[in-house]
Amino acid sequence: MVLLSKFDFFGNKAGEVELPDAFFAQEGSGLQLVKDYLVAIRANKRQWSACTRNRSEVSHSTKKPFRQKGTGNARQGCLAAPQFRGGGIVFGPKPKFDQHVRINKKEKRAAIRLLLSQKIQTNHLIVADDSVFTNSLTSPKTKEALRFLKSCNVECRGVLFIDDLEHAQNNESLRLSLRNLPAVRGFTYGMNINGYDLVSARNIVISEKALNRLSGHLISAMKD
Repeated sequence: MVLLSKFDFFGNKAGEVELPDAFFAQEGSGLQLVKDYLVAIRANKRQWSACTRNRSEVSHSTKKPFRQKGTGNARQGCLAAPQFRGGGIVFGPKPKFDQHVRINKKEKRAAIRLLLSQKIQTNHLIVADDSVFTNSLTSPKTKEALRFLKSCNVECRGVLFIDDLEHAQNNESLRLSLRNLPAVRGFTYGMNINGYDLVSARNIVISEKALNRLSGHLISAMKD
């Protein structure tokens, strides 16, 4: 078992959270899996709809623009040629095939587990008591949210907050308080997280309930 300290809204230690050893990856393992997963996320966000027309597809008359000889110009056969304005594109992009990258659920969950364990091992993940997300603020106060980050010694740069979906009705004050902080990258829920969010965030603040639910979900996926 690995013990992680959890903090209250004032930066004081409020207890410990246990994570099984199976949650943590060995150093250097799974790097190719994480890379494939991130490439799939990036590729699937693209529309893959870029399409250009060649000289046979553009709408133009097939009439010669001017006679063959006697004008002093280079001979031309059609205004659809690529050297003319409005002409066809040479070797332009075409949506040749479906370039959607598939990755199965087991690989996805394994990649997220590897990324989370890396954040924990490098001290870039802070566990917050559930009261921080639900009962800490009665109204949105950006100053108080910033004070919480500083009291927990969280580097105010690229911070991602992760809560449990069951707290969605009670964490609105904290969400609105964080919205005006440039250091906060986003606010999401544990079961909605993806690997690109974890890689993009420099630091993570996660509620105890979200961490327990997410770790249980990811570990159970290893046994399937």
